[in-house]
Amino acid sequence: MTEDDEESFREFALAALPQLRRVAVAQVRDGHRADDLVQMTLEKLYVDWRRINRQARDPFAYARRVLVNTLVSDSRRLRWHREVSVTDAGESARVEDATGQVDLRTDLGAALDALPPRQRLTVVLRFVEDLSVTQTAALMGCSEGTVKSATNAARGTLRELLGEPVTTMKGWDA
Repeated sequence: MTEDDEESFREFALAALPQLRRVAVAQVRDGHRADDLVQMTLEKLYVDWRRINRQARDPFAYARRVLVNTLVSDSRRLRWHREVSVTDAGESARVEDATGQVDLRTDLGAALDALPPRQRLTVVLRFVEDLSVTQTAALMGCSEGTVKSATNAARGTLRELLGEPVTTMKGWDA
């Protein structure tokens, strides 16, 4: 890789990192694991950066696709190798705040954890990333009907768990 390619990748990675991390954290609900998954994504991009930088119309969209594939692979791996997080080992302490935002994020995070990985990914892409049904379907490699169905099922589950209408998750970035 040339020095120019190195520099362009460094600039791209720094610019893309916050949004990639937000998607990963929303999906896996564990900051450390999310960091690992984003790192794996950036490593994959680095290997092919020269080609990606020259051929991809939107390198960030390509990066998001690589991240989604990494997230899907990771969830498959976890089905075979169940990991126990620190919070699973015992009761986690609830933190109260004056505005209730911490409680809201905690409750929403727990509700998202209850969703199957594919439904959770659909919700993250649709409501956290604010992608359209068409964009989400293309990113996940499925039909628009599948995205609509998964979104509807996820919203129903979230509505049951949270006890209130689920209309948007904007601003939620755990």
